[in-house]
Amino acid sequence: LVQLVESGGGSVQAGGSLRLSCAFSGYSFRAFCMGWFRETPGKEREALAYIYNIGEDTFYPASGEGRFTISLIHANNTLSLTMNNLKPEDTGMYYCATEGFSGAPRTKARAVCDASRRTYNYWGQGTQVTVSS
Repeated sequence: LVQLVESGGGSVQAGGSLRLSCAFSGYSFRAFCMGWFRETPGKEREALAYIYNIGEDTFYPASGEGRFTISLIHANNTLSLTMNNLKPEDTGMYYCATEGFSGAPRTKARAVCDASRRTYNYWGQGTQVTVSS
């Protein structure tokens, strides 16, 4: 039912910026989390940013804080990840994911969206980001 399609990846020099997009459709959740994740060879999948639709609170794990911004663009049903000051270690395949749940508690994204607390069942196909030094 829910479909996610990432775009916006590519190659960029260190220090540059990219904006990733995740177009979503088929959504009918009252409360949901959306997140951006990164996979690189030899490394565990890493969560970069989350947003909780109830209040649109965000949560950034250490690897993304200060440089990444997650947002919902309601006009075109798109999740965005704006990445600034990119570093070579940011290279990887970026995925968006989402999961809805019952109720709509007004709380912080870190309390309900962290992948250690919630299973994400809907994923996009990924978009590659390569940062050169």
